[in-house]
Amino acid sequence: MQTETQTQQTVLAHIGLPRIVVVGGGFGGLELVKALASANYQTVLIDKYNHHTFQPLLYQVATSGLETSSIVFPFRKRFQRQRKIFFRMGEVIAIRPDDRQIDTSIGSISYDYLVLATGANTNFYGLKDVEQYALGMKSIVDAIKLRNTIIRNFEQALLASDARLRNSLMDFVIVGGGPTGVELAGALAELKKHVFPKDYPELQLEEMDIYLIEAGPRLLSGMSEEASSKALHYLSEMGVRVMLNTAVKSYNGDEVLLNNNEKLLSKTLIWTAGVKANPLPGLKPDCLAPSGRIRVDVYNRVIGYENIFALGDVAVMEGDPAWKGGHPMMAPPAMQQGRWLAKNFKRLAAGKPMLPFRYFDKGSMATIGRNKAVVDLRGMHFQGFFAWYVWMFVHLMYLVGFRNKIFVFFSWLWSYFSYDKSNRLIIGRPQ
Repeated sequence: MQTETQTQQTVLAHIGLPRIVVVGGGFGGLELVKALASANYQTVLIDKYNHHTFQPLLYQVATSGLETSSIVFPFRKRFQRQRKIFFRMGEVIAIRPDDRQIDTSIGSISYDYLVLATGANTNFYGLKDVEQYALGMKSIVDAIKLRNTIIRNFEQALLASDARLRNSLMDFVIVGGGPTGVELAGALAELKKHVFPKDYPELQLEEMDIYLIEAGPRLLSGMSEEASSKALHYLSEMGVRVMLNTAVKSYNGDEVLLNNNEKLLSKTLIWTAGVKANPLPGLKPDCLAPSGRIRVDVYNRVIGYENIFALGDVAVMEGDPAWKGGHPMMAPPAMQQGRWLAKNFKRLAAGKPMLPFRYFDKGSMATIGRNKAVVDLRGMHFQGFFAWYVWMFVHLMYLVGFRNKIFVFFSWLWSYFSYDKSNRLIIGRPQ
């Protein structure tokens, strides 16, 4: 493990500049660091991975629509020409506010300002058996694991002589009717219709069932009623069995027990039902809200500290009049907060007061499949092909890296005309 002296020798290339340490290279952290490139600070980004992941498209990697490299981008490549920005790969263990240091897996790093952008983890709501056996969708590793599971299940189903086992291998249960769950269900339905009949002609694909379980009364609860009902119509039309007002009680790796005591036979339970904040130890107890998110003021400054900030999913802002319960745990608020905090850091460097953050909600969208999407923009709601086109355009624009934009565009173009998803690869051995 590096000592603080060793860390300073490798990190402190700009002695005399105030140092901002940003923990987490997700949407909020990345936007902040990008916007600080021209600022009079030394910026250090630390993340346990060496790349940024475009999480909204993880489900496409999981369902063989995109290669992994098309939705990840190396931090070092992104900042290789920025002389005041440094990246260190490591995991933060704890914060020591009195010493202005963080303890990490690669040693201790000092800071003048600390920004926590650690995001969120999957929330299993205390269901330990579900946490043990279910598959999540938070990282590129999760997406690859799910892709492996889907394809390996069908390879095993070909060899299964027992009808019950074969059925459990071909059935998939998705828990959570938000955008990720809806998009994943639609992608699996398209695999069932267009791809698996060609790959596995020996199997009876009508035996493949896709369940989407939602505890609430409707899908896409954060969107309009119109978008919700249209998404339900699309999925039902595609053969997905949507179960509303239904919750999972337990899962043993073979059977899903629902709150109505119904049982679903499946070897694969995919959990997209919720997230929880990922704070770090070392802050005062009263800094945390009951939800587990870090309490911040309108400047993204952690309550009780002058030089520690938090943004994105890990933070709950107090003082934004339009969002009294905090901003939604999605990419747009995190990105806007990152850019605004960079502006405030520049104002601090110039001796000016910081300006309060106000979230501008541009809308929400989700895609269900080919030519099927729902979009809520400010004052407008539309669905179908045009919504699908808008969804694709927006996601392409937010991807990091020109190569990734081009690669994803041509992958989508090929898939659209060929009805094929070519990345049906099993990577690694069964765990």
